[in-house]
Amino acid sequence: MRSSRGEFPGSLRQLIKLVRAAFLQGMKSAYELAMERLAKSDPSANRPLDPAKKAKLAEIDRVYQGKLAEREIFLKQQLESARVDAKADEFEKIQKQITSERARLEEEREEEKERVRRS
Repeated sequence: MRSSRGEFPGSLRQLIKLVRAAFLQGMKSAYELAMERLAKSDPSANRPLDPAKKAKLAEIDRVYQGKLAEREIFLKQQLESARVDAKADEFEKIQKQITSERARLEEEREEEKERVRRS
């Protein structure tokens, strides 16, 4: 591998330099590498939001928090009614509905916020 002068061939020497540099800088985790690739694939993702967009995102959060609170109040009243009447099957059904309503509203909120971010 080494020449008569005790040196490595050119390409191997370059590889050794790269490996040493990587160790001196610290190895990157898979997460860091993935985030770098993501940043390269979508340069607009790193753009800072202007104040108007921030305000719109905050408004979306407030609106969906209100929608979620409204649905939860309504469904929890039904849940309490089912509990008092000892209707176990209806109680479970309403619990699942609360969970699905929360997930649906969260998804809608994130979609709306993503539209604002991309505009």
